[in-house]
Amino acid sequence: MESGDSNIIIHVISVLFNMSWQIFWPLAFGLILSSFIRHLLPVDTVVKHLGKTDAKSLTFTTILGMVSSSCSYAAASLSHTLLAKKATLANAMAFLVSSTNLIVEMFIVLVALMGWTFLWGEVIGGLILIATVGFLFSRFYPKEVEQELRQHIESAEPTKHAHSDCGMDMSSMKHETSDCGMDMSSMKHDHMDMPAQEETGLMSKITKSAGFFQMDLAMIGKEILIGVVVSSILIALVPQEGWKALFISNDVGLPTWLHSLLDVIIGIFVAMIAYVCSVGNLILAAALWHGGISFGGVIGFILADVLTIPMMGVYKKYYGKRPTKWMVGLLFLSILFTGLCVDAIFNGFGWVSTDQTVRTLNQSGFGMNMTTVMNLIFIPLSIWYYRLGKKANAGIGMSM
Repeated sequence: MESGDSNIIIHVISVLFNMSWQIFWPLAFGLILSSFIRHLLPVDTVVKHLGKTDAKSLTFTTILGMVSSSCSYAAASLSHTLLAKKATLANAMAFLVSSTNLIVEMFIVLVALMGWTFLWGEVIGGLILIATVGFLFSRFYPKEVEQELRQHIESAEPTKHAHSDCGMDMSSMKHETSDCGMDMSSMKHDHMDMPAQEETGLMSKITKSAGFFQMDLAMIGKEILIGVVVSSILIALVPQEGWKALFISNDVGLPTWLHSLLDVIIGIFVAMIAYVCSVGNLILAAALWHGGISFGGVIGFILADVLTIPMMGVYKKYYGKRPTKWMVGLLFLSILFTGLCVDAIFNGFGWVSTDQTVRTLNQSGFGMNMTTVMNLIFIPLSIWYYRLGKKANAGIGMSM
């Protein structure tokens, strides 16, 4: 018994390590990128391109999301940054979707693991989801709730990111100090007397951006850790047969549309409790497909990586309780609609074969591959960057 228990523990630890290894560099990259965008991207540029919701802005934010591909947690940080820079909520949510689902690394794994049909399902589904999110969030997200959301963001900026508005982007500040809400007379004179060239130097910009990175990790780090641990335990301990028990058999004789609807709902539900990262998500998607879920159910599951329980915790921290409820509700409806559309399109044209091969994917993080190379770069880089940000924040009394 003791030997069996120890084997289970070793297996869980192994899965946890492998998943952490796979998720580390895209997470670090996304959060670092977010910190630089928050510090350097002028508000008027975001307002100009993303300050209103239309086909042009959704196209722009989709491309922006694709090129800044990252894991869900980092994508949430980036979309939060866009909102803080006055992008519309619809554009920020479209970015969140594109940054987590229309990304090159996911495409490569999809083809390697599940084949080209699922790749095209993901691409078409992602584009439908972005259009749906743009429509629903611009038309149906209550204005008073959005106002509450923006007030939550603004109230967090002076308290948790005081340096962002009052000491981090001095070039964009007006000379009036009343907007900062700080007693400038109480600041140390050595900060006020810094040479202008030092304030605009590259190292100064990096240091100030690192402050955002440290604050982001302080705010959502626990949610990320809980998500990875819980998901690793589920993937390690729940056998494929366990997932099969969730599905409704084709022998039940339900109408096709109802069977598809229930499968997509089940796919989203499983994603909410079991997501870990894009690779782990796709491995579980393959298990669901073998278990008998519909094609639309698989796509709904993959797209629902923005609706996991840890991600909801991140949204709540960023935006507040009531805005998060509306956000989650509209994202759920958008993903449900997208899954049904994809199922109807692919089955209608006969593009789905139930006996499609699902190839094995090696989850091991060891070996000279892209993950290893990127982690060797980003592990020391992120540690240095975090310490730099912590030191900068401590210097102005903002350490957490």
